[in-house]
Amino acid sequence: MALLSFSRRLRDLADAAPDRLAVTCGAEALTRRELVTAGNDLAVHLQQLGVEEGDMVTVAVPNSIDWFIAYLGIWRLGAIPQPISARLPQREVDALLELANPGAVVGLEQAAVGGRPHVPFGFRAPHADASHLPELVSRAWKAPTSGGSTGRPKLIVSGDPALFNTDDPPALALGTDGCLVMPGPLYHNGPAVWSCQALLNGNHVALLSRFDAEGTLAAIEQYRGTVLYMVPTMMKRIWRLHDDVRHRYDLSSLRVVWHLAEPCPEWLKQCWIDWLGAERIYELYAGTEAQTATIITGAEWLAHRGSVGRPADGTVKITDEDGNDMPVGEKGEVWMRNPRDTPTYHYVGAQARTLEGGWESLGDMGHLDADGYLYLGDRAADMILSGGANIYPAEVEAALQEHEGIHSCAVIGLPDEDKGNTVHAIIEADAGSLDLDELRTFLADRLVVYKQPRTFEFVNAAVRDDAGKVRRSALRQERIDGLAAGTWSP
Repeated sequence: MALLSFSRRLRDLADAAPDRLAVTCGAEALTRRELVTAGNDLAVHLQQLGVEEGDMVTVAVPNSIDWFIAYLGIWRLGAIPQPISARLPQREVDALLELANPGAVVGLEQAAVGGRPHVPFGFRAPHADASHLPELVSRAWKAPTSGGSTGRPKLIVSGDPALFNTDDPPALALGTDGCLVMPGPLYHNGPAVWSCQALLNGNHVALLSRFDAEGTLAAIEQYRGTVLYMVPTMMKRIWRLHDDVRHRYDLSSLRVVWHLAEPCPEWLKQCWIDWLGAERIYELYAGTEAQTATIITGAEWLAHRGSVGRPADGTVKITDEDGNDMPVGEKGEVWMRNPRDTPTYHYVGAQARTLEGGWESLGDMGHLDADGYLYLGDRAADMILSGGANIYPAEVEAALQEHEGIHSCAVIGLPDEDKGNTVHAIIEADAGSLDLDELRTFLADRLVVYKQPRTFEFVNAAVRDDAGKVRRSALRQERIDGLAAGTWSP
């Protein structure tokens, strides 16, 4: 077994093929040697700012070459990259910086960092001799954030150090010397994991500055993309392109299309399987906490429609609200257990929900079938209790997203004196493009009466971010506050 620090691994790749592309984003591109050099330069600069081994360094950088330079510089010092969105409101920035207490902040201006050392976005450190830097290994290779269903910020610090095992096969079916096309935002865990693993395994990362449906297909053709990262929101927007546009691009280089991060409607997954072939479509289910994971291929999914895969024995179980095990086919809370001897993560700013025996829950609901395959519902906190019936927003959202005029949507429960809650749909669509009566008829063919939204709200802004994430609890609270203040009505 050969274990190398991430920094050493990337330097070895640069020595082996210095002129091979490492990262592109729009018009910018860096070879392996250029990326390593820029990372070393930033490491020296961060060291001069006072960053030490084991420090967190907050990275608030949009999708760009700079994000990768920041990570390489941080790993070179044995520090821990702690990514956040570059577009967070200052209140959330303050809360996360208080949790992380970073040695420096990359990407924000001085006024936003509370007096901490900082490197503004776009800054490129002057060339410096990094030979004096010792060979260090970050004790945690990442520390992303999550608000979860509660909206309270927390850090999820990886239990894995920044070590690369050269004897292991490439993770995530990435292969080597290929190209990952990444349209997702790198401050989210999935895009960051795929991008870093692709880089460490010797692949080129073709990064989009932001998701664009046709631009993603163009990048696959231009760079001969071998692996594509998707979330269902992206999949739908690509599928809704006119056939002439979708079929304009050569996608023959693609070996694997990954999708994850949110439930994928069955109709949409079937469309992609029919288009690109079941052998190319892979789905992964896991939390950032990584206690365990399931993976399902397109072929397996066709035999177990709606499943996210079969977990390893002893790593997933389903219980009722009192912690009692549920029988096969019965829905309950999903509990996961880490099979290895060392922790996969620890929280800063939160406590895990646990059961005796090492079981932990992320709040997801689901069930197991007779073959051991896992099927997911919504987070327990997002479930709508209306007139005594449990309504899962993802099911209603999946029906809504079948409508060709809907770009994205979120379903929440609003307080109701009679039923406790009523179903409210927030829909992103082009102004004036939807007829409400037609939409109600459309949903009546797909949902039982009690699951159909009672009220609709049409918005121009994206309901979900580019990673497919939506904070239903925050959307609900905003509308409850608006109702109380008389500034909003459904």
